[in-house]
Amino acid sequence: MAGKIKCIITDDEPFARKGLQGYAAQIDFLELRGVCENAVELNSMLKKEPVDLLFLDIEMPYMTGIDFLKHHPGAPKVIFTTAYEKYALQGFELEVLDYLLKPIPFERFLKAANKAFDYLLGAQGGGPVPEDYIFVKADSRLEKIHFADILFAEALENYVAIYTREKKVITHLTLKMLQEKLPATLFVQPHKSYLAAIDKIGSIEGNILHIAQYQVPISKYQKDELMEKIVNSKLLKR
Repeated sequence: MAGKIKCIITDDEPFARKGLQGYAAQIDFLELRGVCENAVELNSMLKKEPVDLLFLDIEMPYMTGIDFLKHHPGAPKVIFTTAYEKYALQGFELEVLDYLLKPIPFERFLKAANKAFDYLLGAQGGGPVPEDYIFVKADSRLEKIHFADILFAEALENYVAIYTREKKVITHLTLKMLQEKLPATLFVQPHKSYLAAIDKIGSIEGNILHIAQYQVPISKYQKDELMEKIVNSKLLKR
């Protein structure tokens, strides 16, 4: 990216497109490579013009911004720009960088652009800044959980219970989906129904992991792999 973030603005409202263009022109690390009126135009433009970031409206003719993202898993990172607050939860679930509500003040646009800069270029220009937390949906809210707070997770049919020292969070995920969101170097799967934080393992006794006041089973099929990962991590508490 050579210090510049290539971006495309997509919005079906001419006034909104013009405003976003004006904002982008004021920020030296944003390089505007195109402006689209809808997701269909955006789809065609991306085939000719690879970029790093999309400023994407949600409610547009033909296809919403949310539907576009769902059908384009390899799309660039996205900052949603919308007049509707009701889509915020879906935005987080799609892992967008930010969610801007219209009318968008310049200072809020700048904050989102800086967030994109930190993510895409890194604080020292060395690549994405790794996040140390995830958002999960619990009931009707989004719950922020730091990796360092997680003791273990347990699969419960179509749900997963995430245990921390302070609480248990029930979220509508599969264990595999959760595992994909967690750093592989910090977590291990001792059993098909469990994930455990390696540095929270206090001791191992037979086929049981002792984590805080909890006991987590170890599958005989995964014990060798588990032990190898724990030893190699050098994080097991002594």
